[in-house]
Amino acid sequence: MIKDPKIKFVFTGCVGAGKTTAIAAISEVVPVSTEVKPSEESVIKRKSSTTVAMDYGELTLDDGEKVYLYGTPGQRRFDFMSSILTKGALGLIVLIDNTHENPLDELDYFLNLNAVFLQNHAAVIGISHFDECTVPSIDDYYQVLEQRGDPWPVMHIDARNPEDVIILLNTLLASLEYL
Repeated sequence: MIKDPKIKFVFTGCVGAGKTTAIAAISEVVPVSTEVKPSEESVIKRKSSTTVAMDYGELTLDDGEKVYLYGTPGQRRFDFMSSILTKGALGLIVLIDNTHENPLDELDYFLNLNAVFLQNHAAVIGISHFDECTVPSIDDYYQVLEQRGDPWPVMHIDARNPEDVIILLNTLLASLEYL
């Protein structure tokens, strides 16, 4: 008997984009988090704690199927975790903090980091902190994606809001149907 594949999604993106927060907002189990006090000056300026290994949470679909949620660290020195955590995943949620110094460069960076995975998998882009800074605009993100030849949907979200995170997941699930 062949065991059904697990439904696994990975949240990735820059420091402070809301990966840990998004998973905590929708997880039905107490999320596993590897948050510690940051040691890098650039991270210390943005937040008081940061993920150093991964985040983990679970969600149950209406049909009883479990969804496993993983979050990568945002610090570049932990980039190797992305290839580890995307093994067996169905799709990628890329979160970008719009207040970041260069959010469009961050988008480009995380798409490049996951380029091999994205050759055969779908992604969705969530722009956080849009309420604090509306530049770049959603259209600016779409222009970057168009230049790259990437078809991924983009939307602004509040990672604290479970409805916003569920919309991201539903959009990603819908994108999977077109692969």
